[in-house]
Amino acid sequence: MHYVDQPETLDRNGMPAAVLADRQAQRRKWPVHYAAVEPFAVAADIVTITVSSVLSGFVYHFQDAAGANDVSKSVGLAILVSALFVSLMKIRGMYRPAELLILSRQIRATCLTWITAFLVLAGALFALKIGSEFSRGTSIVFASLGLAALVVNRRITEYLLAKGLAEKRFSGRNVVLITDQTSKDNAVLTQALIDTGFRVKRHFLLPDPGSDPAQRQHVVASVIDYVRGSDIEEIVVGASPDPWSELRTLGAELRVLPFPVSFVPVGAAAELFKRPRHDLGSAVCVELHRGLMSPLEHATKRLMDLMLAGAALTLLSPLLLLVAVAIKLDSAGPVLFRQQRCGFNGRSFQIFKFRTMSVLEDGPSIVQARIGDSRFTRLGAWLRRTSIDELPQLLNVLNGSMSLVGPRPHALAHDNEFDKLVRNYAFRRRVKPGLTGWAQVHGCRGPTPTRASIEQRVEFDLWYIDNWSLSLDIAILLRTPIELIRGNNAY
Repeated sequence: MHYVDQPETLDRNGMPAAVLADRQAQRRKWPVHYAAVEPFAVAADIVTITVSSVLSGFVYHFQDAAGANDVSKSVGLAILVSALFVSLMKIRGMYRPAELLILSRQIRATCLTWITAFLVLAGALFALKIGSEFSRGTSIVFASLGLAALVVNRRITEYLLAKGLAEKRFSGRNVVLITDQTSKDNAVLTQALIDTGFRVKRHFLLPDPGSDPAQRQHVVASVIDYVRGSDIEEIVVGASPDPWSELRTLGAELRVLPFPVSFVPVGAAAELFKRPRHDLGSAVCVELHRGLMSPLEHATKRLMDLMLAGAALTLLSPLLLLVAVAIKLDSAGPVLFRQQRCGFNGRSFQIFKFRTMSVLEDGPSIVQARIGDSRFTRLGAWLRRTSIDELPQLLNVLNGSMSLVGPRPHALAHDNEFDKLVRNYAFRRRVKPGLTGWAQVHGCRGPTPTRASIEQRVEFDLWYIDNWSLSLDIAILLRTPIELIRGNNAY
């Protein structure tokens, strides 16, 4: 037996039960293919944002009898915001059906991406000096209404997608499935095809690789005989890609049929197909380990660093000047403390901090600060407790040696020590060090006196690197003031 099929049963009218069930399922199906879920979700977001923008203009200018609202500006603003929002969500893969089913993650990503889009847009309008072209009141209403509408849209999409999968409502093709006899993924693949709308009319089993070629030829002949004259629209081959020469021969033999033949890799080698790939001349390059950020993501993160660091320095300049004068009056020595730190890809840079000690240590041996350290100046202890001493690092953010968010840099002496103690410690250098980070908002601040403390901090840092997103950076920045108020481990 070279195919898997269910025994045929008849209903009371003599119609095969399988045919009757198939007809009933056809009546229940939506005219939507599973592959269209992602473009539908993108289109729904664009429509939602556009309608929210236009409606916001009418709501804000409703009291204006002369009808001051300019619909063209509302549509133009919607186009800009849609392009930013959809691009950022697309980069994060949030439109994939599997992601659309996770409502909590969708809502979190939507909120953070929406805020990011408006921050980037506000910075662009300010830089181009065209902010006066858009009503601030309308923009505020649009930001609120649009976010609410997108969250509701996510809830509806999650409900419809889950319902469609559970009730097998997606439309699809009539297919023949061909798999290995020894594959453990046959049932999973069959169920996946059924859930996404495909109707598996018959399931053929290939003989083991290296077996008598006549057996494989008999299976191929059976497939061709079955498909000819039937309502089959596609042939799906699910097998391990290891015996590729035999699979290529199988594909060549099935060319006599005027239908597409799709290959679904299964088994251990199938993991290779899930990795990012790109052309390298005439060859295909598979990324076994990709960089953290794409050029667009890197540019967006850098733009956010420049905008926020520049704004913070401008707003905090009176405080910074006051602290500088106080340090000068409090004790002898420079206002700023400079020390070599290890940055991106192991490059050293000079970090800036307000001086809080009576010494300026920067060498192969540095003693970490501790509670009640005698090296603290009178003002220095308070500056360290409030983390105001870290504010000059905004200059490091502007010159590109640091980012607002990333693993906190350590002195070179400590960096070399930790590198020997903690496995994968060097992985932290895959990104720029930050003014704040995932470890810091989880209470990992101040000295690292024990191996366990540095291991915990590295664990948080590596999680941040592996799960980086612009929305995660924004979440960390929003949580940082809360952690500063708590003041845990700050001394």
